[in-house]
Amino acid sequence: MLDTFQAMLDRLFAPEIMLTASTVLLLLFFKYRKFCTQNKWMILLILGGPIVYFALSAFEENFWIQFSKPDNLPITLMLWLVIFFVWLAMRKGVINDERMAAGDPVLEDTPEQKEKVFVWPDLIYIEFLMLIAVFIGILVWSILVPAPLEEPANPQVTPNPSKAPWYFLGLQEILVYFDPWLAGVVIPTLIVIGLMVLPYIDPNPRGNGYYTFSERRYEIPIFLFGFLVLWILLVFQGTFLRGPNWNFYGPYEYWDVHKVVPLTNVQLSEYIWARLLGVGLPGFWLVREIFGIILMLLYFVALPVFLARKWFNKFYVQMGTVRYGIAIFLFLMMVFVPIKMYLRWMINLKYFVALPEFFFNI
Repeated sequence: MLDTFQAMLDRLFAPEIMLTASTVLLLLFFKYRKFCTQNKWMILLILGGPIVYFALSAFEENFWIQFSKPDNLPITLMLWLVIFFVWLAMRKGVINDERMAAGDPVLEDTPEQKEKVFVWPDLIYIEFLMLIAVFIGILVWSILVPAPLEEPANPQVTPNPSKAPWYFLGLQEILVYFDPWLAGVVIPTLIVIGLMVLPYIDPNPRGNGYYTFSERRYEIPIFLFGFLVLWILLVFQGTFLRGPNWNFYGPYEYWDVHKVVPLTNVQLSEYIWARLLGVGLPGFWLVREIFGIILMLLYFVALPVFLARKWFNKFYVQMGTVRYGIAIFLFLMMVFVPIKMYLRWMINLKYFVALPEFFFNI
């Protein structure tokens, strides 16, 4: 019975199910944010559920092997802290929204919060105490948990799996679905540039200096989807679920180096010319990849125009052509990542446009 239950959980941790479930749960959290942040049972479920799950699963050998590694323990703690601080910020936002609806000032504008104190000794005293507490915590951690040091690097032996540092595992996971120039250069650059230009493409002053959700009901879900689902979740998958040969393993599954996953990645041109039309691939690259090129032009050029005239017309009017163009490109690029993932999982689609002649693939 226990083995059946663990096998079911292993299946639920499959990447396509995890991505879908995480997105749905995040949307439900936004929709029922008041219930999730003020009902004591939901608070216990959201904050205490992961702790209980980890404590019970720690008795399973394969689970404990992965989660108890010295370099994985901080990531486990980080995941819970991410959940806690997202919940805490939403709770404060819900409280402020209720206060604003009732005509009261937000919590940050109450006399208690606006009271000023001296840097010395008030702030320095608190910071000094926290410095001592953090130092003691790190000292105890270094004594109880051995440093994850390995033998000197051997060019004749490659670790399996060979993983990047945890903070790059999200990019390493994206490398599975995108060409290296996209996953390793373009997407990280767009993430950095997107965060830099965010204050300029959205200069709305509402929500600055205080927690709120109602005044940022579009921006917060989009940002948290990119941060939690397309970054934190990928870090979790790359750390705990990617095993030998970069195969996916459930949390209770033994990491077998001999596990073979039959997988045949197919280009879009092969699907259309060979499988749909039943003919050979054309020799000229433009004819061969014309369907993928047209599809990319429709997605990145025609779709923004359509959205500006239809569902996103309000944003287009408020932001103007330039700011809207930058924002919609970044948004569509972010959505392009899970689209590519789902297509790889469902139909083994590798690239929409494959141009080995120019070392260019999308």
